Amino acid sequence: MIDWHNGTAPGQQEDERSAQERSECVLAYIPVIYYSALLCVGVPVNILTLVALYRLAVRTQKALYVYLLALTGSDILSQLFIIFVGFLLETAVFHRDVPVLLLRSVSMMEFSANHASIWATVPLTVDRYVALCHPLLHRQISYPARARRIIAVVFTLALASGVPFFWWSDMWRVSHAPNNLDTALIWTHVTIIYFLPCCIFLVLNSLIILRLRKRQRQQMCKDESGQHLALPGKLGKTTAMLLAVTSVFAILWAPRTGVVLYHLYVSSVHNDWRVHLAYDLANMLAMLNTAVNFFLYCFVSKPFRAAVRDVLLFRGGPLHPRRPLHQQRNAANASTSSISSTKRFQREITPLSPKRADIKM
Repeated sequence: MIDWHNGTAPGQQEDERSAQERSECVLAYIPVIYYSALLCVGVPVNILTLVALYRLAVRTQKALYVYLLALTGSDILSQLFIIFVGFLLETAVFHRDVPVLLLRSVSMMEFSANHASIWATVPLTVDRYVALCHPLLHRQISYPARARRIIAVVFTLALASGVPFFWWSDMWRVSHAPNNLDTALIWTHVTIIYFLPCCIFLVLNSLIILRLRKRQRQQMCKDESGQHLALPGKLGKTTAMLLAVTSVFAILWAPRTGVVLYHLYVSSVHNDWRVHLAYDLANMLAMLNTAVNFFLYCFVSKPFRAAVRDVLLFRGGPLHPRRPLHQQRNAANASTSSISSTKRFQREITPLSPKRADIKM
């Protein structure tokens, strides 16, 4: 971001002439101010989101809120590793004058947190697709324990996927053209972080929208009894939340993906101040994605707004888990059968009146 010399970062062997040709940061201290403000707003907002979602998860026992909890937690990790450690501490405070091993280790954790933040949305999208297109199957396979296992697998794979980026080159300061290793890492990066998840979002969201349109057409028709076929409102709100989250991600991360590929094949960030500027702006736009989900949830979900209000007003609210539907039905059947058996028992022990006894006999 800011053009400070790094004595230990990759590319430290560059000569004086190459250092003078390095592209300068046109934005100066604007990125530092922007990331500081984003961190001051984003971390408290995400912590508030985490508490509200936890309340909803305990209260409703739905897998949906487990996935949203994982997404919010990974956003917090991205803000801490990428914005606080990467952009603010290394660049603004230490001027990247840190040991190479520490610099590369932090880079690996940044990519791991970033991958976890993006891929936590994928099982949420799959869950919503199954809920709309295969509701009977969704009742069998979607529950909090399974969702927690899926999130654990996603986080483990995200951590493993960040290991190759230990050798990620510093685009701002490496003067040489991208080599084979840089090409492989850049394409792996844009595939994992943008192209592959966006393809999954596009396919599943398209199927969800087609199913919703089909149900809307069915709603306009009458069945044989003359009643309208209604579409559940909760599924519509949840689907709207999913579409908003995935659409915002695709929009905010598109510029960074394009600039990285432009750096690879056309002109490097180090040599062209315009690419340097575009890369700074693209990173700022991409990091905005870690702080906007709270406002999307508030705009779409009434239960989430109520949970946030309870947290801000220090109201406990009912945190007792709601029993699953099949348990409620079993309890209702058990109570009905107990009432029936009690009535039968009372009839058996109640003596018949003489008149009814005569008739009985």
